Amino acid sequence: MNKAQYVITGTDTDVGKTIFASALAGALKAHYWKPVQAGTEDGTDTKTVRQLSGLSDDHIIAETYCLNTPCSPHLAAEIDQVTIDIAALQPPIVDNILIIEGAGGALVPINRTTCYADIFADWQIPTIIVARTALGTINHSLSTIEILRNRNVPIHGIAFIGDEVSDSQNIICDMGEVRSLGRLPIIDPLNADNLSQVFHHHFDMKDFS
Repeated sequence: MNKAQYVITGTDTDVGKTIFASALAGALKAHYWKPVQAGTEDGTDTKTVRQLSGLSDDHIIAETYCLNTPCSPHLAAEIDQVTIDIAALQPPIVDNILIIEGAGGALVPINRTTCYADIFADWQIPTIIVARTALGTINHSLSTIEILRNRNVPIHGIAFIGDEVSDSQNIICDMGEVRSLGRLPIIDPLNADNLSQVFHHHFDMKDFS
Protein backbone atom coordinates (compact mmCIF):
# COMPACT_ATOMS: atom_id res chain seq x y z
CA MET A 1 0.00 0.00 0.00
CA ASN A 2 1.04 3.63 -0.28
CA LYS A 3 3.76 4.71 2.14
CA ALA A 4 2.35 8.25 2.21
CA GLN A 5 0.05 10.37 0.13
CA TYR A 6 -0.30 14.09 -0.56
CA VAL A 7 -2.94 15.93 -2.53
CA ILE A 8 -1.82 19.10 -4.33
CA THR A 9 -4.54 21.70 -4.77
CA GLY A 10 -4.40 25.39 -5.59
CA THR A 11 -6.01 28.69 -4.79
CA ASP A 12 -6.79 29.18 -8.49
CA THR A 13 -5.79 27.94 -11.91
CA ASP A 14 -2.23 28.47 -13.16
CA VAL A 15 -0.78 29.16 -9.70
CA GLY A 16 2.03 26.63 -10.14
CA LYS A 17 0.51 23.39 -8.85
CA THR A 18 2.05 21.26 -11.57
CA ILE A 19 5.52 22.74 -11.14
CA PHE A 20 5.34 22.22 -7.38
CA ALA A 21 3.95 18.69 -7.85
CA SER A 22 6.83 17.94 -10.24
CA ALA A 23 9.40 19.17 -7.74
CA LEU A 24 7.89 17.32 -4.79
CA ALA A 25 7.33 14.07 -6.67
CA GLY A 26 10.87 14.19 -8.00
CA ALA A 27 12.39 14.95 -4.61
CA LEU A 28 10.46 12.09 -2.97
CA LYS A 29 10.90 9.69 -5.91
CA ALA A 30 7.15 9.33 -5.60
CA HIS A 31 4.42 8.14 -7.94
CA TYR A 32 2.30 10.87 -9.54
CA TRP A 33 -1.37 10.77 -10.52
CA LYS A 34 -3.73 13.41 -11.89
CA PRO A 35 -7.27 11.98 -11.75
CA VAL A 36 -8.82 14.24 -14.40
CA GLN A 37 -7.06 16.18 -17.15
CA ALA A 38 -9.13 18.77 -19.01
CA GLY A 39 -7.36 20.13 -22.08
CA THR A 40 -4.76 18.32 -24.17
CA GLU A 41 -3.89 20.64 -27.06
CA ASP A 42 -0.99 22.27 -25.22
CA GLY A 43 0.08 19.04 -23.54
CA THR A 44 -0.99 17.64 -20.20
CA ASP A 45 0.05 18.14 -16.60
CA THR A 46 1.13 14.50 -16.52
CA LYS A 47 3.48 15.14 -19.45
CA THR A 48 4.88 18.23 -17.70
CA VAL A 49 5.54 16.26 -14.52
CA ARG A 50 7.25 13.54 -16.54
CA GLN A 51 9.57 16.20 -18.04
CA LEU A 52 10.28 18.24 -14.88
CA SER A 53 10.35 15.62 -12.12
CA GLY A 54 13.04 13.35 -13.45
CA LEU A 55 10.82 10.38 -12.62
CA SER A 56 10.84 7.24 -14.72
CA ASP A 57 7.72 6.41 -16.71
CA ASP A 58 6.73 3.66 -14.29
CA HIS A 59 6.26 6.34 -11.59
CA ILE A 60 3.75 8.24 -13.72
CA ILE A 61 0.19 6.92 -13.46
CA ALA A 62 -2.15 7.65 -16.34
CA GLU A 63 -5.15 9.90 -15.80
CA THR A 64 -8.44 8.17 -15.09
CA TYR A 65 -10.11 10.70 -17.40
CA CYS A 66 -8.26 12.67 -20.07
CA LEU A 67 -10.58 15.21 -21.69
CA ASN A 68 -9.89 17.34 -24.75
CA THR A 69 -11.36 20.74 -23.95
CA PRO A 70 -9.41 23.16 -21.68
CA CYS A 71 -12.20 24.14 -19.28
CA SER A 72 -13.74 22.95 -16.04
CA PRO A 73 -13.78 19.13 -15.95
CA HIS A 74 -17.57 18.96 -15.64
CA LEU A 75 -18.02 20.86 -18.90
CA ALA A 76 -15.08 19.23 -20.69
CA ALA A 77 -16.62 15.83 -19.94
CA GLU A 78 -19.99 16.93 -21.31
CA ILE A 79 -18.38 18.27 -24.48
CA ASP A 80 -16.50 14.98 -24.92
CA GLN A 81 -19.68 13.04 -24.10
CA VAL A 82 -17.98 11.34 -21.18
CA THR A 83 -19.61 10.59 -17.85
CA ILE A 84 -17.20 10.99 -14.96
CA ASP A 85 -17.83 8.31 -12.36
CA ILE A 86 -16.79 9.74 -8.99
CA ALA A 87 -16.45 6.20 -7.60
CA ALA A 88 -13.71 5.57 -10.18
CA LEU A 89 -11.62 8.41 -8.74
CA GLN A 90 -10.02 6.44 -5.95
CA PRO A 91 -6.27 6.86 -5.37
CA PRO A 92 -4.32 4.02 -6.95
CA ILE A 93 -2.48 1.69 -4.60
CA VAL A 94 1.27 1.75 -5.12
CA ASP A 95 4.15 0.56 -2.96
CA ASN A 96 5.49 4.09 -2.73
CA ILE A 97 4.64 7.68 -1.85
CA LEU A 98 1.82 9.00 -4.03
CA ILE A 99 1.38 12.62 -5.16
CA ILE A 100 -2.11 13.48 -6.45
CA GLU A 101 -2.74 16.72 -8.33
CA GLY A 102 -6.17 18.32 -8.55
CA ALA A 103 -7.30 20.86 -11.13
CA GLY A 104 -7.71 24.60 -10.60
CA GLY A 105 -9.06 25.48 -7.17
CA ALA A 106 -10.76 23.38 -4.52
CA LEU A 107 -14.28 24.21 -5.72
CA VAL A 108 -13.72 23.31 -9.37
CA PRO A 109 -16.60 20.98 -10.29
CA ILE A 110 -15.82 17.48 -11.52
CA ASN A 111 -19.43 16.90 -12.52
CA ARG A 112 -22.70 18.71 -11.87
CA THR A 113 -22.88 17.59 -8.23
CA THR A 114 -19.29 17.11 -7.00
CA CYS A 115 -16.26 19.40 -6.74
CA TYR A 116 -12.66 18.56 -5.93
CA ALA A 117 -13.03 19.55 -2.28
CA ASP A 118 -15.74 16.91 -1.94
CA ILE A 119 -13.50 14.08 -3.10
CA PHE A 120 -10.63 15.44 -0.99
CA ALA A 121 -12.96 15.16 2.00
CA ASP A 122 -13.75 11.58 1.05
CA TRP A 123 -10.09 10.66 0.61
CA GLN A 124 -8.90 12.24 3.89
CA ILE A 125 -5.39 12.60 2.47
CA PRO A 126 -3.10 15.40 3.72
CA THR A 127 -3.55 18.29 1.30
CA ILE A 128 -0.99 20.89 0.28
CA ILE A 129 -2.31 24.24 -0.92
CA VAL A 130 -0.26 25.96 -3.62
CA ALA A 131 -0.68 29.75 -3.66
CA ARG A 132 0.76 32.70 -5.51
CA THR A 133 2.57 35.41 -3.59
CA ALA A 134 1.11 38.08 -5.90
CA LEU A 135 -1.67 40.55 -5.16
CA GLY A 136 -4.96 38.83 -4.33
CA THR A 137 -3.36 35.79 -2.74
CA ILE A 138 -4.56 36.59 0.81
CA ASN A 139 -8.24 36.33 -0.08
CA HIS A 140 -7.79 33.35 -2.38
CA SER A 141 -5.61 31.47 0.10
CA LEU A 142 -7.78 32.09 3.17
CA SER A 143 -10.89 31.20 1.16
CA THR A 144 -9.30 27.91 0.09
CA ILE A 145 -8.29 27.11 3.66
CA GLU A 146 -11.83 27.79 4.86
CA ILE A 147 -13.37 25.69 2.09
CA LEU A 148 -11.19 22.71 2.98
CA ARG A 149 -11.64 23.11 6.73
CA ASN A 150 -15.42 23.27 6.36
CA ARG A 151 -15.23 19.82 4.75
CA ASN A 152 -12.76 18.48 7.33
CA VAL A 153 -10.03 18.04 4.72
CA PRO A 154 -6.66 17.63 6.47
CA ILE A 155 -4.34 20.48 5.46
CA HIS A 156 -0.65 19.59 5.48
CA GLY A 157 0.51 23.13 4.79
CA ILE A 158 0.81 25.81 2.15
CA ALA A 159 3.49 26.26 -0.51
CA PHE A 160 3.98 29.67 -2.08
CA ILE A 161 5.04 30.34 -5.66
CA GLY A 162 6.68 33.57 -6.79
CA ASP A 163 8.72 36.43 -5.39
CA GLU A 164 8.80 36.75 -1.61
CA VAL A 165 5.99 38.90 -0.16
CA SER A 166 6.57 38.23 3.52
CA ASP A 167 3.58 40.11 4.94
CA SER A 168 1.08 38.32 2.68
CA GLN A 169 2.69 34.95 3.35
CA ASN A 170 2.75 35.52 7.12
CA ILE A 171 -0.82 36.74 7.47
CA ILE A 172 -2.14 33.81 5.44
CA CYS A 173 -0.38 31.36 7.73
CA ASP A 174 -1.31 33.25 10.90
CA MET A 175 -4.98 33.84 10.13
CA GLY A 176 -5.42 30.50 8.37
CA GLU A 177 -3.54 28.64 11.10
CA VAL A 178 -1.50 26.67 8.59
CA ARG A 179 2.22 26.18 8.33
CA SER A 180 4.29 27.49 5.47
CA LEU A 181 6.16 24.67 3.80
CA GLY A 182 8.30 27.07 1.79
CA ARG A 183 8.34 29.27 -1.28
CA LEU A 184 9.33 28.30 -4.80
CA PRO A 185 10.64 31.33 -6.71
CA ILE A 186 10.15 31.76 -10.44
CA ILE A 187 12.74 29.59 -12.18
CA ASP A 188 14.27 30.62 -15.51
CA PRO A 189 15.14 28.53 -17.37
CA LEU A 190 12.71 25.97 -16.02
CA ASN A 191 14.05 22.46 -16.37
CA ALA A 192 14.33 19.36 -14.20
CA ASP A 193 17.82 20.11 -12.86
CA ASN A 194 17.11 23.74 -11.96
CA LEU A 195 13.75 22.87 -10.41
CA SER A 196 15.29 20.17 -8.23
CA GLN A 197 18.10 22.44 -7.02
CA VAL A 198 15.81 25.35 -6.20
CA PHE A 199 13.22 23.13 -4.51
CA HIS A 200 15.80 21.55 -2.20
CA HIS A 201 17.16 24.99 -1.34
CA HIS A 202 13.75 26.41 -0.37
CA PHE A 203 11.99 23.40 1.17
CA ASP A 204 12.87 21.07 4.05
CA MET A 205 12.27 17.44 3.09
CA LYS A 206 11.57 16.62 6.75
CA ASP A 207 8.23 18.38 6.25
CA PHE A 208 7.24 15.61 3.83
CA SER A 209 8.54 12.59 5.71
